[in-house]
Amino acid sequence: MTTLFTSYRLGGLTLPNRVVMAPMTRVRAAADGLATPSMAAYYAQRATAGLIVSEGVQPSAIGQSNPGTPGLHTDEQVASWRPVTAAVHANGGRIFAQIMHGGRVSHPDTIGTRPVGPSAVPAVGDVFTPTGPQPAPTPRALDTAEVPEHVRSYAQAARRATDAGFDGVELHGANGYLISQFLSSNANLRTDGYGGSVANRIRFAVEAAAATADAIGGHRTGIRLSPGGTFWGVEEKDVSELYAALLTELAQLDLGYVHIEATTDEEVLVALRRAWPGTLVMNPTLPMGPKQAGRDDADHWLGLGADLISFGRAFIANPDLVERLRAGLPIAPVDEATYYQGGDAGYLTYPAHEYAA
Repeated sequence: MTTLFTSYRLGGLTLPNRVVMAPMTRVRAAADGLATPSMAAYYAQRATAGLIVSEGVQPSAIGQSNPGTPGLHTDEQVASWRPVTAAVHANGGRIFAQIMHGGRVSHPDTIGTRPVGPSAVPAVGDVFTPTGPQPAPTPRALDTAEVPEHVRSYAQAARRATDAGFDGVELHGANGYLISQFLSSNANLRTDGYGGSVANRIRFAVEAAAATADAIGGHRTGIRLSPGGTFWGVEEKDVSELYAALLTELAQLDLGYVHIEATTDEEVLVALRRAWPGTLVMNPTLPMGPKQAGRDDADHWLGLGADLISFGRAFIANPDLVERLRAGLPIAPVDEATYYQGGDAGYLTYPAHEYAA
């Protein structure tokens, strides 16, 4: 009988359980997008997860969304990540890097230039900047000839990730960032081969995944998606058709997994599970929503055919989350005020449960 604690073969990796640590922005990187010793300790504390997916890592300088996030586009950044992956592996874990191009969800004060997007349509809401929240600026629409450069940035970052010791990468195709912007029916108003029809709007995502799979192998490449999600003001008016078409194209690439968020009706998500022939990672509750995922949510989605279950907030305050889930122990609450404040408080200071000897 399959449970959350049954091992799972993912590409060339054997996961000891089906618990995935979801990617979460923590803005603890040093200047110039460098990973730090505290980041090594943070991920190593959580290495009992079947798989860790790192915070979003920008693949280029223009792809940075928030201040204080790490990168994978310089040799110095690669070198800074090696102690992080080594610490996870020394503790028996496995870790993928999430490659996140922010697209329009950025600001000139953060990246030194105007952000880019599929169209000159600003995100909804305030974006983080070095001096505090500011209204999202209108991005510069990418010329058709520029698009392949941004496709390649995912693959280039993936090569650097494996050089840094990561076991694979996850493309951030969710939550209103660049891939999600191309999928959108209101952020993408293009009239070239990357906009308009469903076939055209999925093209950027498919090309980014194909380039990455070609660079490091499909089995080491995943992608995260948020069907129907409205983060940063994106809309998708044709969710079922859009994602069925996208999964059909991605299935030809033999990717390691697709990681789906619970951002639309369960009926639609179950249909996508049936449409996807490979490994499915399910994030069972709405990211940043009112409900934090627990054991019941995980068991529910395993019963609906998910292969792996990702947990976000629960992993922040519970470095030993796997053992707490296994033993039915309470899940400690997270202090939301420390999500993005920097420093080690609310980062390395959550204790493991005191288990009887």
